[in-house]
Amino acid sequence: MLALELTRRWRPRSPVDIVATLGVHARGRYDATQQVVAGTVWRTCRTPEGPATVRLAAGADGVVQATAWGGGATWALDRVPAWLGEHDRPEELRPLHPIVERAANRNAGFRIGRLELIMEALVPAILEQKVTGMEARRSWQALLRRHGEPAPGPAPRGMRVLPAPHVLRRLPSWEWHRLGVGPDRSRTIVRSAALAGSLERLVDKPSAEAMAGLQSVPGIGRWTAAEVAQRSHGDPDAVSVGDYNLPGVVAYALAGERTADDARMLELLEPYRGQRYRVSVLLARAGPRPPRHGPRLPVRDYRAM
Repeated sequence: MLALELTRRWRPRSPVDIVATLGVHARGRYDATQQVVAGTVWRTCRTPEGPATVRLAAGADGVVQATAWGGGATWALDRVPAWLGEHDRPEELRPLHPIVERAANRNAGFRIGRLELIMEALVPAILEQKVTGMEARRSWQALLRRHGEPAPGPAPRGMRVLPAPHVLRRLPSWEWHRLGVGPDRSRTIVRSAALAGSLERLVDKPSAEAMAGLQSVPGIGRWTAAEVAQRSHGDPDAVSVGDYNLPGVVAYALAGERTADDARMLELLEPYRGQRYRVSVLLARAGPRPPRHGPRLPVRDYRAM
């Protein structure tokens, strides 16, 4: 039986680049939870009312048409405006550097949206802890392929829905090993899955409280909490302290420095307090990049260990 199809239309206050705005949620080009096909974004999610697939397309008139399938279709459609930055205020950014101004102009349609789903942002963030992007994406794809549900409706082939918390909670250690996930990260995901109900309620708290609540879970630190708050709450100031590459990107763009630590990054971003995450995203997308001459994290494969 085909899933029921529901459609809504939404006109944003100003034109929104749906690909750029939702791009922060994709974990690599071939993420099985989010795909872009001819400018149309397909996204799956596990809502409180069940799995859903959402297709989003922006017309020439700026109106966004959203179509959804699955038990969570209505819930997801109700939140499409939030996903696309209805609550965001990009005009509050006051560029103090020509590079930031140029980056903002080049990404005028980018918005910081609110996903309003904690586990959707938390699980892939945990997988990204202290490993290369390649490792994290490989494990994310394997987890979805082996344990995720097929996307409801006519989604592009291979799209999947994040496994339910009870599925994540019951995965044995050897299966996590097979997925290429080390014991520290797998234990953190299992703990989080056991607390999923309480963690999801953090979407109703201010971002700072939500980040504190997340960090009460062993294995979730400042970096992971910020990565979640950026996506679940649309926090424009939740800068990713502890990121391997970000300090160098910020320091090179704002000060011409090829290397930097978190303290230096925060010093350079301080004039943008309240908008530090937005500035870091803009610089990562459109700012100058430092030459790649430094050491890189080695790519490991836990399946071979």
